[in-house]
Amino acid sequence: MAITFFTQEFTTSIAPTRMFKALILDSHNLIPKIAPQGIKSIEFVEGGGGAGSIKQTNFADGGHLKWLKHRINAIDTEKLVCKYTLIESDVAFDKIESVVYEVKFQALGDGGCVCVMTSEYLVKAGVELKEEDIKQGKDKAMGLYKIVEEYLLANPEAYA
Repeated sequence: MAITFFTQEFTTSIAPTRMFKALILDSHNLIPKIAPQGIKSIEFVEGGGGAGSIKQTNFADGGHLKWLKHRINAIDTEKLVCKYTLIESDVAFDKIESVVYEVKFQALGDGGCVCVMTSEYLVKAGVELKEEDIKQGKDKAMGLYKIVEEYLLANPEAYA
């Protein structure tokens, strides 16, 4: 098996602590509220949000996936970093064994931040994973960041 890494960045004028709170700490409440067309619900099936917790995302009807589960490996509220692993889904993946994500929110001098997501794909033996193979998921993740940014811009008191 091989490991393939992909990194994405999203720069915003929103402070890193607000983005971290909205996208990581309170995503189970916020995301279904502001993006119901894509995500029906997010719930903890084990734990309450700390390391070891398992979170299930239930997608809106008509999409490729119905649900998936992530295990939170580590969460650092001081450094604004979260590491989690995709552990289960209703769809079998033909090219990957697992995916580990790390999301970091780094402050910029203007008060905003850059959100850096690194995805580590453990690829099945004899399979090559290309960026276009995961493009749809990456695009959806970046779209979600944009929706959260728009919500926070429109609601400056939220997660302040």
